[in-house]
Amino acid sequence: MLPPTFSGGPKGLGDPDDRTLRKVEKDILVPMKIRDKTKKDKCFAENQAFAECCKASGFWMIFKCRGQTKTLNSCLEKWYHDEELKNICLEEYLQERAEYRRTGISQKQRRKESAMF
Repeated sequence: MLPPTFSGGPKGLGDPDDRTLRKVEKDILVPMKIRDKTKKDKCFAENQAFAECCKASGFWMIFKCRGQTKTLNSCLEKWYHDEELKNICLEEYLQERAEYRRTGISQKQRRKESAMF
């Protein structure tokens, strides 16, 4: 039997206004959102340079792209420990989860539907 915060709400998916986090959300899902946002927004140039180096080097990328790897990892680490970015990603995650609990439509389905139209 699930607690009411996980099984209540309009669609039976949980209370949309609940702001508590499960362990998996706190330790895995929110950090994953931080990594994705950092790679796409904050460290875009470093990520592009690393990708280009890997494409050009093929199998030898482990040896040839050490500089780009180090640069990308230092940028990712810097932003991963930024408290403001953590709070932004946490709020985004909670808003997405609340919307899912209200409508029953996941973020992935929402993106898929918007791409079709």
